[in-house]
Amino acid sequence: MNRPFRRWALAIPFLLTLTLDASAETVAETARAWGLIGAWSLDCSVAPDRGQGAVLAYEIASGDRVVHRRDFGDASDESEVVTAKVSGDGMLNLRVFFPKLKQTREYGFAMQPDGTMRAMYNRNQEGEYTIRNGKFTANGNPTPPQHKCN
Repeated sequence: MNRPFRRWALAIPFLLTLTLDASAETVAETARAWGLIGAWSLDCSVAPDRGQGAVLAYEIASGDRVVHRRDFGDASDESEVVTAKVSGDGMLNLRVFFPKLKQTREYGFAMQPDGTMRAMYNRNQEGEYTIRNGKFTANGNPTPPQHKCN
């Protein structure tokens, strides 16, 4: 190979890496663009409870961070969304650190044509799933749609 061509061959992958890194969105930008920000529930007309009324909220906090709040009526907690990425099929993939549980969980949401979202997977750090392929692993039932509450 001649010398100028070799230099370009080495420089191109480096420049592509810089370009990809520069275009990467923050967690907040990704969550906002996908439509995640706001409160979600199986039934927005029901007061928060551990059954049909659990409210899961995703909010942008100071420092452009995304906070995940869970309200079960009798208990609530707050966790930080560590990463948010949209895969090629449009699924929003999140990593959330739950301090009370002392664990990070990974899960993915699919936006439905009617504006609801469904959990497609949920797993712990060891790769143990509670939801896989849109179904609960405990009973095989499909995950229900979550509605965005106003």
